[in-house]
Amino acid sequence: MSTIQVEVVSAEESIFSGPAKFVALPGEAGELGILPGHVPLITRIKPGAVRIEKADGGEEFVFVAGGILEVQPRVVTVLSDTAIRGKDLDEAKANEARKAAEEALKNAKSDVDLAKATSELAIMAAQIAALRKYRQKR
Repeated sequence: MSTIQVEVVSAEESIFSGPAKFVALPGEAGELGILPGHVPLITRIKPGAVRIEKADGGEEFVFVAGGILEVQPRVVTVLSDTAIRGKDLDEAKANEARKAAEEALKNAKSDVDLAKATSELAIMAAQIAALRKYRQKR
């Protein structure tokens, strides 16, 4: 069976490194599915869940707050400022952050404040959705 090496890296640490049969993640223009031998690709990714079907048959979920995807014939690299393992996602913290972003959106006094609050709200909504997807699989 053919596999591809997958590396998911945040600004702080390596989140996942290992062989996989398949990787699915939220591309800028829609959901991307990567199989071994995929053509080379570099693209931006949106906040959401990265689903990795590992070579041993297990699955790994990682939330990314956007970033860059690089696909080479034998290696998939996901680079994100923020990446959190599915098992480490905290719904209470995410809901708290979402509420803070909603409050910041209401109180935005400039276009920069508005853009920052809108971005943070989108990231928190994607994180909550990723958490729910992760829990459904368990």
